[in-house]
Amino acid sequence: MWLVAAPSVAAHLTVPAYNWKLPPGFPTPLVPQDNSMSDAKVALGARLFGEKRLSVTGSYACKSCHQPQLAYTDGRPRAVGATGESTRHSAMTLANVAYNAAFTWDDPSVRTLEQQMLQPLFNEHPVEMGLRGRENDILARLTADADYMAQFVAAFPGESPSISIDHIVKAIAAFERTLMSGRSAFDRYVFDDDQGALSTPAKRGMALFYSGRAGCSQCHSGLNFSGPLRYQGHVHAAASRANTGFGKMRVPTLRNVALTAPYMHDGSVATLDAVIEHYAAAASQRLGIQRLDPRIQPLHLSAQETHDLVAFLESLTDQEFAAERGPGP
Repeated sequence: MWLVAAPSVAAHLTVPAYNWKLPPGFPTPLVPQDNSMSDAKVALGARLFGEKRLSVTGSYACKSCHQPQLAYTDGRPRAVGATGESTRHSAMTLANVAYNAAFTWDDPSVRTLEQQMLQPLFNEHPVEMGLRGRENDILARLTADADYMAQFVAAFPGESPSISIDHIVKAIAAFERTLMSGRSAFDRYVFDDDQGALSTPAKRGMALFYSGRAGCSQCHSGLNFSGPLRYQGHVHAAASRANTGFGKMRVPTLRNVALTAPYMHDGSVATLDAVIEHYAAAASQRLGIQRLDPRIQPLHLSAQETHDLVAFLESLTDQEFAAERGPGP
């Protein structure tokens, strides 16, 4: 069951309602009924997000794969876990994850951030954080830390034990829901009516983005430039010839996309220009991508139009969001 950011009650104690700091035009996110928001919980989650003791090596944290200056990605084609193993996909941005309908690249059953957190913490093939089998050890370490104990008590008043795996997961998820990005040049143009926020090429690119001719907004739509939930994933010529590489992947947000290279679920495309060229070539050469998703049609863009479209995508960068240092050491 879901509710709009409301106060939670634990035993006889009431936690004040959370004061969301939302960009103009952004609705109040939904939160799970059993994990209501509070300042204390968000502060604890921010600390845990940078806590390296949660990893099997003691040298890795959530922040290792989700770096603020890269819009909470890591710049790698595929994310790397604490033990050096590569995962199957790239690290997805955490910008505006509070609005996601589902999580991960390819599993629509993961519907909450709390569910998603269990994967990096406990996955074994490959290992990401490597917490499995070490639960009691990490709980003992955190319990012995007086500062952490005080934070857990404040975040989960009246609940016993104060420090638990469930509370670790809920605190980190609460923090991640606060990662709001909505102050890009595009946002200032749309929500602040700042006509000078977008360059002339970016304005032309925006018109092209939303046009039926380019069709970008058919998949990358709404406030977060993402969704619908699933699409038939990109393919390469070699994959098409071998009849491999087809699969359903989530449509990622384009917010801060200029900071999140390399692109695609496997980091196989290096630049935004190359992304546009990839879809143009894949569709025009009929490499199977239209069979998988008929919305992807041949693009016949001039060099100027490609430049304009990239300029618009770059206008989705929120410099304030990227400049935030983020939690942890």
